[in-house]
Amino acid sequence: MRQNPSFTLASEEGVKRLVREHPWATIVSMTEAAGLVASHYPVLLDETAEGIVLLTHVGRPDEQVHELGRHEVLVIVQGPHGYISPGWYDANPAVPTWNFVTAHLHGTPELLDADENLRVLEALVDHFERELPEPRGMRSTPENAAYAERISAGTVGLRIPITRFVAKNKMSQNKPAETVDRIIAELEGDGPYASPALAAEMRRTHDALRAARG
Repeated sequence: MRQNPSFTLASEEGVKRLVREHPWATIVSMTEAAGLVASHYPVLLDETAEGIVLLTHVGRPDEQVHELGRHEVLVIVQGPHGYISPGWYDANPAVPTWNFVTAHLHGTPELLDADENLRVLEALVDHFERELPEPRGMRSTPENAAYAERISAGTVGLRIPITRFVAKNKMSQNKPAETVDRIIAELEGDGPYASPALAAEMRRTHDALRAARG
């Protein structure tokens, strides 16, 4: 991903926030057998580890298709994104663009043993179930626990320590404040390109910029 100083997301904590809030990831491998391979799985941060460490799983035989553990993989995490019309700027000539936040994370996966895999699966289920009024944990009943232990054999747990990343947060930082306000208003409206999530991300970015300027 080509970097632009105006839109660089360089902070480790900023990337962690992106992963926490948008945990659906694309895992890309360059393999000897099949060339480029991509799969999509939920990821969690290992909050006890130093740096950025991802926890996830793949279904068998994806671990063989990706040749996991044998080489570095690229994990792509993407947040809110959307079309930005030049009609939202001013009367001056302009071109449309796309605002987005995304991170490209690089690391070599470590394959987990059966017990560790089960713990990761349980953490993933608990993470998403906790938002529900009646969470259904993977081990919430003896029947659930027995079923989870049976089906976990069809998955492979992964721990991916991230050794480097490139991240970009493109939220119209190169536009004047009045233009940013108009873009946010359009995104919060009811037009064909409305996106409240992208509007919220823009507000967060520009509030941080204003705070940094004092």
